[in-house]
Amino acid sequence: MSRLTITLSEARYKALKEAALQRSKTIGQLIDESLDFYGIKSREDARDLVRRARAHAKLGEDQAVAAAVKEVRAVRGARRKA
Repeated sequence: MSRLTITLSEARYKALKEAALQRSKTIGQLIDESLDFYGIKSREDARDLVRRARAHAKLGEDQAVAAAVKEVRAVRGARRKA
C-alpha cells in the first residue's frame, strides 16, 4: 500500500479526524471510501468494470465504453446536486 502526505488546514484536519471517529474508522479508511464514492479507480479496475458490463449487456467495446462514461457522468452529476 502506498503512503501519501497532504497538507490540510488545522480546521479541516480536526473535522476529518472527528468524522473518522464518529464512524469508527481511520482517516485513511474515510479518504479511501470518499475516493470510491467519487469513482476514482485504477485503469485496471475501470477496464474490468467495462469488461463485465460489456459481457452482461452484449455490447461492442466502443458501445460499452460510451455507456460506462455516460453512467459515470450521470452519477457524478447527481452527487453534485445533492
